[in-house]
Amino acid sequence: MRVAPVGGTAVQDYVALAEIELCGELIIAASAAGEERLSLESIDQVLRVRETPDGGGAASGAQ
Repeated sequence: MRVAPVGGTAVQDYVALAEIELCGELIIAASAAGEERLSLESIDQVLRVRETPDGGGAASGAQ
């Protein structure tokens, strides 16, 4: 991760920003679930994980 120099322009790390966004969405989904735990399927849906043709899970990335 790069840090912007003092007085310079901000440098954005797009991967980190996407991860932060997904974590926020997961926190919101967990809060909405109340006292219940999220199922693995619910977590995969929030994190936008899709099945690959070989049957394994693969992250589709932030959209």
